[in-house]
Amino acid sequence: MHPSNLFDLTGKVAVVTGASSGLGRRSATVLAAAGARVVAVARRADALADLANELGDACVPVVADLADRADWADCAKRVAVPFGDPDILVHAAGINTRQEADDITLEAWDTTLDLNLAAPFFLAQALVPAMRERGWGRIVNFASLQSYRAFPAGLSYGASKGGIAQMTRAMAQAWSQYGITANAIGPGFFRTELTAAVFADPERAARNAAQTCIGRNGEVSDMDGPMLFLCSDASAYVTGQILMVDGGFTAK
Repeated sequence: MHPSNLFDLTGKVAVVTGASSGLGRRSATVLAAAGARVVAVARRADALADLANELGDACVPVVADLADRADWADCAKRVAVPFGDPDILVHAAGINTRQEADDITLEAWDTTLDLNLAAPFFLAQALVPAMRERGWGRIVNFASLQSYRAFPAGLSYGASKGGIAQMTRAMAQAWSQYGITANAIGPGFFRTELTAAVFADPERAARNAAQTCIGRNGEVSDMDGPMLFLCSDASAYVTGQILMVDGGFTAK
């Protein structure tokens, strides 16, 4: 393959969860720009409709609540309807309840682990057989700074993201022999709905920026290259890895 074609996703079908906002929306946008047809999954129908209007025929919305286990099997079937069986699966849906360790409830724990960790596995498990039959697939999970570091009010979220790191390696071990790579992106501090509480405190946001090697927090456009790399032929020999897109936060 010529190097100029390594990032071309023409003819590929990508499913992006959490596509209604933030890094999930940006992922859907960049994959569509690279030629993929995108199935955008999220809870909020209005936000998904806005994305579909922006991307046109390259995007079809699927409304699903992936925090609800009862929705997983049906979602796996519905995402294969608009364009056929998916080639690429990006798991960007997530929740952070930001409860202190002493205050974590069983309900909040279950919601966090189901949406952040279990849903990515069982949705992948349902879609992998078609990828394996074609001998090509890309799974991109979302890890976190908290896959490696403990943050205040982050025990359940950190547990789920630590699990994502190991699950990504285990997915690679299980499925990469069939041409399916499994990797994860670990974002630093990006201004999204999930991090609104962080950026609402300018001093805290500035401290986070100062802890990076680059000296600033992330812009959603910083995700474009890493996402496209992991979803394309450019990363054909990369699997089981967690790529930290954090400006060097974890390097210091």
